[in-house]
Amino acid sequence: MQDWISKAFFGAALAGQYLFAFLAMLFLLRMLPKRLPRWTHLSGAERYGRAVSDRWLRAFGIERDKPAFAEREALLAGCGYTGDAAVYVLARRVIVVTAPAVAAAYVLLDLDAWIRLSPFAVLSGLAVLYGAALWDRIWLRSLSRLRAQRIMKEIYVVSNQLLYLSGSSLHIHAKLMRCLPFTHALRGDMQRLLAEWYHDAEEALRRFKRRIGTDEGVSFVETIDSLRLHDSEDYYRLLRERIQDYKDKLEFAKESRKESASYVLFVLAGIPILYTFQVFIYPWVQEGQKLFSSLNG
Repeated sequence: MQDWISKAFFGAALAGQYLFAFLAMLFLLRMLPKRLPRWTHLSGAERYGRAVSDRWLRAFGIERDKPAFAEREALLAGCGYTGDAAVYVLARRVIVVTAPAVAAAYVLLDLDAWIRLSPFAVLSGLAVLYGAALWDRIWLRSLSRLRAQRIMKEIYVVSNQLLYLSGSSLHIHAKLMRCLPFTHALRGDMQRLLAEWYHDAEEALRRFKRRIGTDEGVSFVETIDSLRLHDSEDYYRLLRERIQDYKDKLEFAKESRKESASYVLFVLAGIPILYTFQVFIYPWVQEGQKLFSSLNG
């Protein structure tokens, strides 16, 4: 009877693992970037609709109006994810709930005889997955910060190109087309912006701002919108000020990276010193202590 119960529990745990792996892979595939059709806005498709119903969220104790949900939604937007944040929050809640249960079942039921993996690999993988889900704000902030710096560099280059074309009679759409070869991370979003421009420029800029999801992106879109409405020297003066602001931020980020690298190099340089003390100096210290002990004795 006990053997039958253990087999049934093992089967349920294994099915839960497969379900969890399927949901994790589904979420990762949804996070992958994909090229959108050129005329998405004409097809009536809306990317920002809710992909998870509120009934599923209530079943897992998740509410969209909570500060924690709004914070993760902002972090995901900063990472470039423009879908429904509830997909990520729901997957995270499933991981936090099921990972300890799967680890406990693996240890208590001695499932290493059934699973052809070392116990260290299974438990370590579950621990890493659980830690990444539990403290997800840390790595989400890091990814958002790295993406914001990369986007700010490209916005700085594009803004300089717009300033270079300030004396031209070209329309702002044509000027942005000239700036497109200088982009990499923003190229897909800018191509979509330029494709949607003549259908509804204001709506295209609003979607572009939402896709970027950074403070510098917001100021950049506001500058483009101002140049679209009033192509005057005053707004190019504002563009110069923002270019200087971007330059200062980039210099500050560069200095911060240098300072962090110097701390890391200082720690790495201290390791040989500690090893030298342990191998060569510490035995002499021990011998000196023994000598003083014998003299005092």
